[in-house]
Amino acid sequence: MRSEVVCTLAEVAGIVGGRVEGDESVAVGRLAPVADAGRGDLGFLADRRYLEGVSETGASALLVSTELADALDTALPRVVVDDGHRALQALLSAWYPVRAPDPGVHPTAVLGRGVTLGEGVEIGPYVVLGAGCVVGEGTRIDAHCVVGEHCTIGASSVLHPHVVLYAGTEVGARVTLHAGVRLGVDGFGYAWIDGGHRKVPQVGRCIVEDDVEIGANTTLDRGSIGDTRVGRGTKLDNLVHLAHNVQTGPHCAAAAMVGIAGSSRLGTGVFLGGQAGVIGHLELGDGVKVAAKAAVFRDVPPGETVAGIPARPNREFLRSRAQVERLPKLLDRVARLEERLARLEDDDPPVRGP
Repeated sequence: MRSEVVCTLAEVAGIVGGRVEGDESVAVGRLAPVADAGRGDLGFLADRRYLEGVSETGASALLVSTELADALDTALPRVVVDDGHRALQALLSAWYPVRAPDPGVHPTAVLGRGVTLGEGVEIGPYVVLGAGCVVGEGTRIDAHCVVGEHCTIGASSVLHPHVVLYAGTEVGARVTLHAGVRLGVDGFGYAWIDGGHRKVPQVGRCIVEDDVEIGANTTLDRGSIGDTRVGRGTKLDNLVHLAHNVQTGPHCAAAAMVGIAGSSRLGTGVFLGGQAGVIGHLELGDGVKVAAKAAVFRDVPPGETVAGIPARPNREFLRSRAQVERLPKLLDRVARLEERLARLEDDDPPVRGP
C-alpha cells in the first residue's frame, strides 16, 4: 500500500534519526522489501540474508542499518540508521497514521439505557452497546461490534469490526482489538454431578489493561470466581486463547495459536512462540521465553528459555535433539556389530567336555 506522503531522503532521515549518503533530494513514497521495491520506493534492508537482492532492486533509494551499509555493492542513495527495525516503526507510523475517530453515532447503532460516551467517540454501523456501558473519549467502535451490559472501554481505544465484549468486561485506554476478538466469554468450567457434566457458573471478570493489542479471533475467558487479566502493554497475536483466571504481567507477548489453560500466571515480559501451550495452574516467571510448539507442564523460573514436549531448558532440549539425529547412524553401527558378533560365534569351534 502506497502512502499518501512523499518525502525526500533528507526528510526520511529526520523522521528515523539517520543520515543520508548520496542525493538527499530523492523522493520516495513507499517502504518495501528490496526484492519487491520499484521506482519511487524506499527499499528496506536490515537483515544480511537479503543483501543478494540489492543488486537487482528497482528501488529509488535504500533504508539500511549501519552494519550492512558497508556491504552494499550499489551506488543507490541511502538512509543509514543504527537500528533498522526501530527506524521501520518510526517511518511507518509517520506515513500510515492510525485513522482518527469521526465523532458521532451511526443511525443504525443501538444504545442501551444509561450508556455513557466520552467526547469524540465514533460508533459505527450496527454497533450494539448494552445498558450501562461507558466508552472513553476518542474511542472508535467499528461496524457490527457488540458490547455487553456494564462494560467499560478506556480512552483512545479501537474496536475493529465484529468484536464482542461479554457483560462486565473492562478494557483500558489505547487498546486495539482486531476483528473477531471475544472477551469475557464463559470459561470451560464443568463439574461431574449425577452422571453428567454440570456447568459451573462463570461469574468473574475479564480485564484488559492499557496499551494492549489483541489479534483477530483471539478469545479471553472471564474468570470463574476471580478475574482473567491481561497486563498493560501485552500483545496477543491472532487465534490466541487465555482460559479463565489466567493472569499475565505487563509487556508479555504470545504469537499465533498459543493456548494457556486456567489459572496460570505469567510474569513480566513473558514471550510464547506460535502454538505453544501451557497447562493450568502454572507460574511462568519474569522474562521466560517459550519456544514455538512447546508444551509447558511445570512451573518455569524467571529468565528461563524452554522448548520441546514436554518443555525443558533449551540447552537440554537441543542436546536431546542432537542425540535423536544421531540415532540412525547408531542403529546402523549396532546392526553391523551384531552381524560381526554372529559371524564370530559361527566361526568358534564347539567346546567339548573332558
